[in-house]
Amino acid sequence: MLKKTKSKAEKFIQYINILSEDTRLNVWHLAILVAILQLGYKQRQKRLISVSRSRIMSLSHVQTLPTYHKYFNELQNFGYIMYTPSYHPGYRSVVKLTIKARKAGF
Repeated sequence: MLKKTKSKAEKFIQYINILSEDTRLNVWHLAILVAILQLGYKQRQKRLISVSRSRIMSLSHVQTLPTYHKYFNELQNFGYIMYTPSYHPGYRSVVKLTIKARKAGF
């Protein structure tokens, strides 16, 4: 019997369902996560996504640094992402989607 593979849309919906079950998350967390997913989609990357703070802020419509840092750090603390900063101006930092993303098939 063949195993049915999930479409990208089904995986995305499953991931959104996982996020919606977490009562700690609010609109800012979701906006930042969607911005990260959008960058990953453009890069054709599933888990390791090259990011920059300015790009995430632009895509998520977060306009202040304190708001960005608060919710970005909470996403790390909640276990949704792992962030590896790059201190070299020629290299971007990397965000890794964690186990919760793997549950959805990302």
